[in-house]
Amino acid sequence: MHIEAGVVDGAKMLLSYGTATAVFGATAKVVWDNIKENGVISFLLKTIIASIVVFSCFEILPHYPIGVSEVHLILGTTIFLVFGLAPASVALALGLGAQGLFFAPFDLPQYGINVTTLLASMFVLNFAAKKIIPEGVAYKDISYTQLLKLSAIWEGTIVSWVAFWAFYGQGFGAENIQNVLSFGSAYMGVVIIEPLVDMAVLAAVKAYTKTQECAYLFDKQLCRA
Repeated sequence: MHIEAGVVDGAKMLLSYGTATAVFGATAKVVWDNIKENGVISFLLKTIIASIVVFSCFEILPHYPIGVSEVHLILGTTIFLVFGLAPASVALALGLGAQGLFFAPFDLPQYGINVTTLLASMFVLNFAAKKIIPEGVAYKDISYTQLLKLSAIWEGTIVSWVAFWAFYGQGFGAENIQNVLSFGSAYMGVVIIEPLVDMAVLAAVKAYTKTQECAYLFDKQLCRA
């Protein structure tokens, strides 16, 4: 989901500064709400663990440049279901920033673009979860079909944002359209893998929490609605 350098440049970069400011503002609001509900220590611990997961996905798991961007297995639905919206969003922003600072400085100019893609997609995922998961159902008890829907929405939103940035930056020429289609078709293949990872993680949570509440390190809705 990293937009390649040069896809958007010049004055067009100004839009990414505006969108990044918007998603950071929305993230600050949910972070404040999370801290008020769960406490600052709980929020920090969840964010640190989620950030490690995100950074590992960026740097350790395989990732391939295809078309206008790169295909990553980011496990967005996993960190959302396990840690919650606020820690997951901050972890994505921190993981992306750390990657740019220490491993891929050529990605830093596109940070506003890429962080918008990730955080806006996370907020769409949160909205979709409220619609897909019935009231009173804990995340650990959702079905594979529901997980598949959530993953499809997460990946589809990312692909949509990447396509937007590509067409915004390079127009609708035949080569650019082909690059966007190549990336989109490859990235949506991740939908097959991510729900399986989610099911394994949620099964572990269910086994661990049969006789107790969720631990201090996980989102409350993971184990109880």
